[in-house]
Amino acid sequence: MALEKLNTALNKNLEELRSTGRDKGAELVISEIKKPKGEFGPRYILEGYGDQEFVKMNANSYLGMSMNPEVIKAEEAAAQKFGVGPGAVRFISGTHTPHIELEKQLAKFHKREAGMIFSSAYVTSLGVIFPLTTKETVTISDALNHNCIIQAMRLSRPAAKLIYKHNDMKDLEAKLNEAVGKGKRCLVITDGIFSMRGDFAPLKELTEICAKFNDKFEEGVITIADDSHGVGALGKTGRGTEEYTGAKVDILIGTLGKAYGVNGGYVVASKTVLDYLRESAPMYIYSNPITCSEAVATLKVLEILDSETGIKRLEHLAAMTKKFEDGLKSLGFETIEGPHPVVPLMVRDTAETTKLVNYLTKNGVLGTGLNFPVVPKGDEEIRFQVNADHTEADIDKVLGILKNYKNA
Repeated sequence: MALEKLNTALNKNLEELRSTGRDKGAELVISEIKKPKGEFGPRYILEGYGDQEFVKMNANSYLGMSMNPEVIKAEEAAAQKFGVGPGAVRFISGTHTPHIELEKQLAKFHKREAGMIFSSAYVTSLGVIFPLTTKETVTISDALNHNCIIQAMRLSRPAAKLIYKHNDMKDLEAKLNEAVGKGKRCLVITDGIFSMRGDFAPLKELTEICAKFNDKFEEGVITIADDSHGVGALGKTGRGTEEYTGAKVDILIGTLGKAYGVNGGYVVASKTVLDYLRESAPMYIYSNPITCSEAVATLKVLEILDSETGIKRLEHLAAMTKKFEDGLKSLGFETIEGPHPVVPLMVRDTAETTKLVNYLTKNGVLGTGLNFPVVPKGDEEIRFQVNADHTEADIDKVLGILKNYKNA
């Protein structure tokens, strides 16, 4: 059978990954979540680890909303009313009132004309960049943009594709100069928060530079930011990198599956842009939307985020992030400083990264080891992610374990 030959070839590829330490390995399976107790936050039980409890330092749920009782109650009520799935794609009776209301509230949250939800943030980037890229479009991308942007540009096949050095605005300007005359439309695309490092794009400077070139392209220079790690986690009111930098891009992509703790992705922009995407994005047209219960759960999260409770959670998140970052530096570890709750511990070696991840796991801490090709060679790290459910005692516990490793 042909599959036998394919299995042989794939096993060879897998063995190469394993022998070089670049494989992701078996997935850890969470079997139970224990509620906060005393001075500590939630604890996680994993299959195969008995009754050992883990501190989860690698969750995207920055606000800790996935286990919020109000959010769970809202989702359960919506499931009772609308069922557990939409039953169809949007244009074949798959659109329900919670979908429309969520799009309306997301647009309002980000001060845009319109909003549009997708099944995931990854799909959102594909569903925005691909339809907006014509045969006469130039795309310009940050060198460290997320894989979803990279794949969207590959799928789109623009007239020209240029990459500028990470967060280097002089190089961006040089690439814009180079792009002039190569297309009618130019898309400048960046992450808001760079998920592997926790640093952010200088959106104010970026938008100002792009504005200078707008008249040099017949259809303008369009700025696009995927701020999936920023929305709900950064800025005084959780509006993300735009709020933190005091700038606004033309098209903003976000996620419901990180700080909001639910599932799905979205884009906010002008009504004309989104009307066009609804007619042209295959990732939207041919894919079911998120469930009504997920949409209602997200509406509850937005309500909480825009309350005093939400502001306090953001303040606590910022304080715990600073405490952990300062703790790493005091122990002599290298990190990349910044306000975002992604706090990388830069190891810069594949074998050492794996060794430290194993030590953390053995001692009840979940952190994510990132090796080449997920990150460039020499940038190997452990990505820690602080969330609003972490307490001071949790942060002290993790720092204590890292101190023991350092002194071993």
